[in-house]
Amino acid sequence: MPSRAHLIRSACIGLGLALATLCAAPSRAQDGVKAEHRGEAPAVAIAAELTGQPGGSRLTLVLSKAIEARAFVMERPDRAVIDLPEVNFQLDAETGRRRDGLVQSFRYGLFAPGRSRIVIDLAAPATVGRIETATRPRDGAVVLTIPLQRVDRDAFRKAAAVSDPAPAQARAPAAEPSDQRPLIVVDAGHGGTDPGAIAAGGVFEKDIVFGFAQDLADKLRAAGRYRVQMTRDRDVFVPLGERVRIARDAKADLFVSIHADSISAAPQVRGATIYTGSEKATDAESAKLAERENRADAAAGADTAEAPPDIADILQELTLRETRGFSAGFARNLMKQLSPVIEMSVKPHREAGFKVLRSPDVPSVLVELGYLSSKRDLEMLQNPEWRAGVTGSMAKAIDLFFAGRATLGRPASGTRRAAAIAPVSP
Repeated sequence: MPSRAHLIRSACIGLGLALATLCAAPSRAQDGVKAEHRGEAPAVAIAAELTGQPGGSRLTLVLSKAIEARAFVMERPDRAVIDLPEVNFQLDAETGRRRDGLVQSFRYGLFAPGRSRIVIDLAAPATVGRIETATRPRDGAVVLTIPLQRVDRDAFRKAAAVSDPAPAQARAPAAEPSDQRPLIVVDAGHGGTDPGAIAAGGVFEKDIVFGFAQDLADKLRAAGRYRVQMTRDRDVFVPLGERVRIARDAKADLFVSIHADSISAAPQVRGATIYTGSEKATDAESAKLAERENRADAAAGADTAEAPPDIADILQELTLRETRGFSAGFARNLMKQLSPVIEMSVKPHREAGFKVLRSPDVPSVLVELGYLSSKRDLEMLQNPEWRAGVTGSMAKAIDLFFAGRATLGRPASGTRRAAAIAPVSP
């Protein structure tokens, strides 16, 4: 006969499943995806368990309904990737940090519209066995079991070589806008299967910067002087190269990427830093940060190893130099506006080889708002009043940037359409 504790646990799980299912619609609405556009609500994941087994490990998900899963492995670093239809993950923040046997950690989230992904960091070479689903009689929940089996390096390399991730969808060419106001692209870093830095309390960088980016975009739109586009409008993964392409295809006049780093070994370090693109980093710390941020695609199980756009002739070289000059000018302006309202780092303006700053014709900056490893910075980043003050100062810096462009005789919109290109020191 089942114990009283077992009966209580079963009842709680069933109740959690029902509540999670009922809560799915508000969560989806917050993500900006309408259920009617998909035909039916996505499955809800309410629990995940990682266990060891002979020669491997097993990841088990508890879902509201059955779904199909597809798995493949990737090398450098070693990962197992599980592609799923869209799933509403209702898991606690500590779930992905668990480790057991072959699993160092795992991440999950929306990878693309209608597609979710689980990325498992492997402690040793392993392949994914037969993924199975079973319905629990006691509450109707569906249990999805993902087995991992240890293999040698040669076998893993062969498995990784034949993996065939779904190709990216072709993009239609962007139409020439009739609205000639300057276009600002606001990039909320990370997202979906890429959480970014994680604070001690389980707060994700992707959530902090998305809220800030939304506030900045809203403030710019409210002014009426700009068109504004975000690289992501919900918690979804966007490859680094795609973020650059979004800005270039739209003929953006300014690209602002928002981040909030973490240095667990130095919680006393705090303050904001503004980065512009360069092949040579200002210092070793900047180089390490850029290297870490540039691994975002790999962390999400989407190696897109793309080189920066080719600079084929002297005209393009001059365009790149002018763009970097504009980027540096905006960074200095931004630093002046932010200094009165935000704690700045020791070196508030630095350069490094960030992939998202590689556009040759869109002035681009990356703003590290602070450090999630700093208790004080984390408090400020979550404070609505602080955020309002900082976004207001950033909007003022953007106003001054375009006012300066007009003073210099540059077009108010369309950096790439500038008729005269003069060399500017990068």
